[in-house]
Order: sequence, then structure tokens, then C-alpha cells
Amino acid sequence: MLTVISPAKTLDYETPPHIEQSTQPRFLSNSAELINVLDTLSVQGVAELMKLSDKLASLNVARYNSWPTDLTSDNSKQAIFAFKGDVYTGLDASTLSEAQLNYAQQHLRILSGLYGVLRPLDLMYPYRLEMGTKLATPRGTNLYQFWDLQLTESLNEELSQDDHPTIINLASNEYFKAIKPKALNARVVMPIFKDWKSGQYKIISFYAKKARGLMARYILENQINEPDALKNFDYEGYRFAESMSEGDSWVFIRDHEE
Repeated sequence: MLTVISPAKTLDYETPPHIEQSTQPRFLSNSAELINVLDTLSVQGVAELMKLSDKLASLNVARYNSWPTDLTSDNSKQAIFAFKGDVYTGLDASTLSEAQLNYAQQHLRILSGLYGVLRPLDLMYPYRLEMGTKLATPRGTNLYQFWDLQLTESLNEELSQDDHPTIINLASNEYFKAIKPKALNARVVMPIFKDWKSGQYKIISFYAKKARGLMARYILENQINEPDALKNFDYEGYRFAESMSEGDSWVFIRDHEE
């Protein structure tokens, strides 16, 4: 069983990681191809392409220009510690034990516009490139065409030894669209998180993102490898709502607002 999550726009390269262990991303040669394209863009071009301020565009142009061919602990950071955002607030990777991080390395994957698929301890140089970016490359007009079947085949390969291959999809639609469902040899379970507000249960973006991180942490803390065990998820007041769930779209609800 693999759990997939999205990256975050916000990065933290100031806080040192609490473990030294690291690995190399699988698709670095592909990343280098994308950097070669990004490196040709001006600050204005990046600002327009990614709808960024001039300040953020300048920062990322500088990153593209200085992207290293060799990722080391001196110039990069493990992905699970580098990303900061609502999902990663729920995941709270800095408090995971070494055993939990080793389990994450085997069972958690981060989808990425630049790096394709990252394991938690894969080193990552800072970047900005969302999967939905319409970056033209020799492979097509956007990143979905650039990655094509590679990410799907990578997940298939990792799950090939499982008796009941399953993906827990805690990624956003933008990122999971990079996975081709017809070519994926796995069951996909889609947790959906809803909070009670104004007389009904509804998806509230901030809470839902944090809940994805909370569920990822729940999987790591309990070393879950059977999807039905997720129905016991109860962090921060959530509970499984069988009556609201359908097929492999599993709804988790919470009755109070925080």
C-alpha cells in the first residue's frame, strides 16, 4: 500500500532536519530537462507563466539558474522536511521518529511537478513548479504531457509485489491527475474530509488539507498496510461516515470547528 500526497508552495530550508539519512530522487534526469527549459525564461516570463509577483519570480529564476547537478545535504534538504503548508502541518514530520520516517520512505510518496515522485527522504533543491503549470517542453504543452505514463509506471512498479496493490490518494486533484487511472494497476481509495458548518458537512479547504496530512501521519504512526484500518482514523475529532461514503470514496466528518 502506498499513500500519495501533494507538495507545498511554502518551503523551509532554515530549520535543520533531525536526521541525516537521505536518498536521491528517481527522476533527476527528467528534472534536469525541465530545469533546462525553465532556465531559458526571464523573470517576467516566469511571473506570467506561474502568476507570481516579480519578487517570487526573481527568486525562482535564481533557483533555476543555480540548480545543482548533484544534490547533497549542503545544497538540498529531504523533501518531507522541506515542504511547509497545511498538509505538512498535519503531517508534522519534524516529530516523526526514525522508525516512522523509515516506514514513510517505503510507503509515502510526494507527487511533484519538477521531481515527478519523491520519497520522503529524497533530497530536494528548492523550486517552484506546480503540476498544473502549462510549461511547454519538447514532450508537450504542459507537465501532464511531459510526465505522461512515467509516474504511473513508477507506482505500478513499487506496488507490483503487493497481493492487493492499493493507493491511498491524499493528493489534490491537480497532482493526482498526473497519474493515469487506466494504466494504474491498483485500487485507489480516496479519503474526503468534511467539517460541520452552517448546518451541514462540507469540505473546507484549510481543514481538508490539514486532515490529509493528519491521515498520512496516522498511517505512519500505526504502520497501516491495510486500507480498511483507515476507517478507525480519529485524529482531531474526525470519524468515518459510512452512510456518506460510496465505493472507495471514503468520507470522514468532524462535528466541531476549531
